[in-house]
Amino acid sequence: MSITTVGLDADDTLWHNETIFRLTHDRFVALLADHGDRDTIEARLAGTEQRNLRLYGYGVKGFTLSMIETAMELTGGEAPPSVVREILAAGREMLAHPVETLPGVDEALAALSERYRLVLVTKGDLLDQERKLAASGLGDLFAAIEIVSEKERGTYDRVFTRHGTGPDEAVMAGNSMKSDVLPALAAGAFAVHIPYAITWAHELADAPENHPRFGALDSIADLPAWIDERA
Repeated sequence: MSITTVGLDADDTLWHNETIFRLTHDRFVALLADHGDRDTIEARLAGTEQRNLRLYGYGVKGFTLSMIETAMELTGGEAPPSVVREILAAGREMLAHPVETLPGVDEALAALSERYRLVLVTKGDLLDQERKLAASGLGDLFAAIEIVSEKERGTYDRVFTRHGTGPDEAVMAGNSMKSDVLPALAAGAFAVHIPYAITWAHELADAPENHPRFGALDSIADLPAWIDERA
């Protein structure tokens, strides 16, 4: 058996993302400071986000709507227009934020693309993810792009069968244990966890320490060598 296909997550694996969300979180907390302390505001926003995922999916637009909804709840339905305008402005700024690739990404993907079929597998808003990929300059290295609503076992089975030779001969690499590692392993693929400095609470999960197809790396720069050893 050989490895033919490498799947890669996008946000916080190839480029910075969660840090931008955290900065907007801080801005939101400051905006609603008269209506609760940080812990209260953060907890209400997190609950609203979680509740809305099935309706809005992942990404900036859903996050912006959840901020507006939370602001209305915290103010008893009387959020000033200025607060709503500020939230909408924050959302627009997030959507226009420059894309900054993480250290080692360009070199690692260039090396991998010479030996394997690369597939981008990411959640989020279609237009925003397409914008970020174009701005990153990495698009030409991928044989296929899959922007999905959720990452589950069936997602990886379908993606690696459609764009490769099946999950048994594929590797998925990303920063989320919950979305990039566990369901990929369940589908029969190899999976590599490459942590980011900040992890959204929704993406936390325990590592499958003793799984024979699981790997953990400190940097994406180490990914080509890890895969080559198993190819």
